[in-house]
Amino acid sequence: MKFQLSKLLIATAISTAVAMPVAAETRVTFKSAKTTSSYYQMAVQFAEAIKAGTDGGVIVTVEESQGSVQNVKEAAKRTGNYVFTTPPVLVKLAQKGKAMFKDKMDPKFNDIRALFPIPSLTMHFVMRADSGVTDFAGLEGKTILLGKGSFGAREGAKYLKKFGLEGKVTLANVELNAAVAALKNKQIDGFVTAGSYPAPNVIEAAASTGITVLSLTDEQIKITKRTRLVIPAGTYAGVDSDIVTTSLPVVAHTTTAMDDATAYILTKTYWSQKDAMGADAAWWNGVSGAMLSNIYGKLHPGALKYYDEAGITVPDALR
Repeated sequence: MKFQLSKLLIATAISTAVAMPVAAETRVTFKSAKTTSSYYQMAVQFAEAIKAGTDGGVIVTVEESQGSVQNVKEAAKRTGNYVFTTPPVLVKLAQKGKAMFKDKMDPKFNDIRALFPIPSLTMHFVMRADSGVTDFAGLEGKTILLGKGSFGAREGAKYLKKFGLEGKVTLANVELNAAVAALKNKQIDGFVTAGSYPAPNVIEAAASTGITVLSLTDEQIKITKRTRLVIPAGTYAGVDSDIVTTSLPVVAHTTTAMDDATAYILTKTYWSQKDAMGADAAWWNGVSGAMLSNIYGKLHPGALKYYDEAGITVPDALR
């Protein structure tokens, strides 16, 4: 009798174990940016938000990257739950084998899928208030710090050329990390920086000395061929009007190797946790569902499922 009862208990335990789903922890790798960048900080915030929003069911490991180009290239080699950030334009270039992806075509680039937008790289032309400069024409004869090697430096130099200011502005030979001190000490009249707003160095400049942040006209924005973005009035101390500027959208992507369920929960948790992240870091507050229009290519089916459930408008081209 005892033997039969034991067999029955064992059989019941086995059948119960088979019937019950195993509580598995989902692991995700998030390839971000250099550890010194705001985008690495965002990745860490995202990882913490996903862990909190899923009660530890999804664990995100953040990896440092040398930049968006590397992130895209690795998408062709990574398997499983690989998430990475990049401007959508680089996905387009990779899939078409152009620019830095010329002669480096890989059919797996076509497996890249978008998940959700994150804060954009936003151009800031920051001037000392007592410089008297309120528009780009006023930059003539002034000393400006562009920095070296960064997206902001390249973009700033491009704008000066396109707006007819090349050779008419003195470029300071100072690193960008010294911009605020140089502005305060009147060694420069202004500096150019690109980052998600509100940008820490612009906040610091506004707090330490009065600033003006230049707006671009619609015609100037058209000339730059970048995306228009408005920084709300009051974002920076003493700047009481909206700032109309340009941006380079940035999007979190994965590949078709990620299953639909994981893509769905990542996307859903991201949006549900965005307000909480924004309370800790204001740059998240500028992200909205409308920014889906900046995506190139297709959304991951799991992400699309969430947007449809949430009633967020998705451009037909992304489906």
